[in-house]
Amino acid sequence: MDSLTPMMRQYHQIKKEHPDVLLLFRLGDFYEMFFEDAVVGSRELGITLTSRNTDRAGKPIPMCGVPHHAVNGYLARLIKKGFRVAICDQVEDPRQAKGIVRREVTRIVTPGTAIEDAVLDSRENNYIAAVLELEKLIGAAFLDVSTGEFWACEMPQEAGRDQVLQALMFFRPREVVVPEGDRAKVDRWLHVDPSLTFLLTAEADWVFNADYAQRLLLEHFKIATLEGFGIDGQQAGTGAAGALLNYVKQTQKSDLGHILSLRLFDNSAYLKLDEATIKNLELVKTNDGNRDGSLLSVLDCTKTGMGARLLRSWLLRPILDLDEIGKRLDAVEELQVSAARMDRIGKVLREIHDVERLLSRVTLQTANGRDLLALKDSLRALPELQAQLANCSSQLLNQPIDLLETVVELLDRSIDPDCPITISDGGVIRTGFDRELDDLRGIAGSGKSYIASLESQERQRTGISSLKVKYNKVFGYFIEVTKAHLNAVPPHYTRKQTLVGAERFITPELKEYEDKVLGAEERILELEKELFLRVRAQVAAEAPRVQAVAQQVGRVDALLSLAEAARRGRFVRPTLDLSAELIIRGGRHPVVELQASDPFVPNDLSCNNTTDQLLILTGPNMGGKSTYLRQNALIVIMAQMGSFIPAEEARVGLVDRVFTRVGASDNLARGRSTFMVEMIETANILNTATPRSLILLDEVGRGTATFDGLSLAWSIAEYLVTQPDRRARTLFATHYQELTRLDRLYPGVKNYCVTVRRSGHQIIFFHKVMAGVANKSYGIDVARLAGVPSPVIERAREILSRLEKKDMDLSGSRRSTGEVLEELQKKLF
Repeated sequence: MDSLTPMMRQYHQIKKEHPDVLLLFRLGDFYEMFFEDAVVGSRELGITLTSRNTDRAGKPIPMCGVPHHAVNGYLARLIKKGFRVAICDQVEDPRQAKGIVRREVTRIVTPGTAIEDAVLDSRENNYIAAVLELEKLIGAAFLDVSTGEFWACEMPQEAGRDQVLQALMFFRPREVVVPEGDRAKVDRWLHVDPSLTFLLTAEADWVFNADYAQRLLLEHFKIATLEGFGIDGQQAGTGAAGALLNYVKQTQKSDLGHILSLRLFDNSAYLKLDEATIKNLELVKTNDGNRDGSLLSVLDCTKTGMGARLLRSWLLRPILDLDEIGKRLDAVEELQVSAARMDRIGKVLREIHDVERLLSRVTLQTANGRDLLALKDSLRALPELQAQLANCSSQLLNQPIDLLETVVELLDRSIDPDCPITISDGGVIRTGFDRELDDLRGIAGSGKSYIASLESQERQRTGISSLKVKYNKVFGYFIEVTKAHLNAVPPHYTRKQTLVGAERFITPELKEYEDKVLGAEERILELEKELFLRVRAQVAAEAPRVQAVAQQVGRVDALLSLAEAARRGRFVRPTLDLSAELIIRGGRHPVVELQASDPFVPNDLSCNNTTDQLLILTGPNMGGKSTYLRQNALIVIMAQMGSFIPAEEARVGLVDRVFTRVGASDNLARGRSTFMVEMIETANILNTATPRSLILLDEVGRGTATFDGLSLAWSIAEYLVTQPDRRARTLFATHYQELTRLDRLYPGVKNYCVTVRRSGHQIIFFHKVMAGVANKSYGIDVARLAGVPSPVIERAREILSRLEKKDMDLSGSRRSTGEVLEELQKKLF
């Protein structure tokens, strides 16, 4: 170590304190990486790997770097690849440093704590989570550092893992913090679902101690008890929340003033949607990963990041509170009646930036002058927004808005409208805000006029017409005289430099002016930084008010988005109650309707958990069975999130959970076949559904042999009809005609089919659902439409004709289907 330069010794000491992160080390105008960090950084960022000096063994030290003004772009690329990065800055002025410049890690950026726009999606939250598993309890906490949202929950261990996994499905954290001692155990069950991808970070076990965590939470929120947050006495929930807050404080090197409250995450207050349902119904993304074509893409007409994130949250977590649903529907109804008013409100909302994330940068002390200008411009739009909402009567729209006039006035007076991105460039503080700064600027700015007057004065005094007063960074201010006029130089001129054809001099007056100007320029930068930090701190002190306004704006934006979607899609207001009814007249699929080239065919639904509990739906592929199943589930979800729905009218008895067994795929990474995935999802339904649930089953049993599949489908349907605790409203689409006989055996089973007509060898799909049983599956006709070669189609028709002449009645006593198929096999093949 002694053979290393002082700077490299400093680097090693800081790297020793942060061994598990990539260290970006500030050197002048660059952030540098050394040793293994440089090798990784060069590879991941595609930048040149060079070397600097040598190590103790005489080998060149690998090095790569990025310009300080472009660091956020490179940082974003590293974070998106899952790296944790420590930012090491110069924390003193190099001109005032005695020896090596002091450097410190000012922030550690991780996938779960990033606040940079280049890393984040403005339309989605960026959560980090903590999970603590005790002997009989499991606790979890979720925090979005970029907005300040903070949640915690605790549950008994028996069901806790499933509930925590459900919470993880909703929050989708990019990083999960766990105790070091439990890392391997927790990692195994956290990754039970391959769709959950995150960086797992282990922290010391003592950080999760409930007593330590409680003290940290009380200190942060400046309160005496956690009772108001609903987690008082919850050891696991408190431990997870405290550990998460501790981790974020350590990485952000800040007091996190924008994290103002901790909310209890109570899953029982929401309609539960598991991962299979979210995926199968394509709520936020299509099955190929695109946002376009999802339900969210139809509903999201938001203008702000706050509104977009809130709308997404409403969609993934519909509520069970009839009063709150009614308030949202009231607001949507009031807004959608006037397109002109929606346009006016939308115009105002477009002027509002992402106030939540701007505020987080303010409180985390990373906001620059342009961030403060964006905040000011956003707050300036509030009076007009309030004016546009003044005549609204619905409760969620007519609330008074805090206009934050003092914050707007402060920012208007203090921050220059043309300020640069970085404080060190100068010009951030507006003229007129501070008298000392204005005086210093006057001194520094008077240079040209002073030089011109001094030059004229000295020419007259000396008689040297070619005399010039100049400045450069090496020598400062000086008087230059050509050698031909050196005999006229006054005695009080002090020689400073000799050139080939001239000499340079300094005078006491010029030296005094130089000290004054250069001192003023240094003081300007110092004072501007002091003033900016003071202004930023004053804004941060108003965080509770600013955050409340951001949430209010987001709610208005989300409600306006639902109103615009309702008007555009001809949606209507649903009726919701506590009954077990699900009655929809003229229902439509909100996404398919937009994508279809032909007019969408609406369909009705009448379902409850008594007389019309299990609806068996038969008919050919391409007839619309799957669309029918999905559209009814989407209508329920939309209604309970507070949205209007695509139908002529609907009555929705609150649904506590939507289950879907629609389509399947192999999960080869976990050794699961299509049929295994299907059965796992089915088992989840049969074990957890309640009489208030809605179940969609599409072709259950098709992934195995015909008789196995039919037997399972029959037994599953029978179970849902006969078990009182599982009598959920169920739509069961199938090709197994035998299931249609269930209506003769069990009350509550009804048969429906999608209508189709044959014309010669052509079939016409009407996509209409009616009472009854489909007489054929038309599989061969669908195969022909798909382009299967004609010889195959004709041979299939021949085989089908012979099969249909044989006895296929499973309930008969003459011959089994297996015997019939054996005989046909001999004849046909």
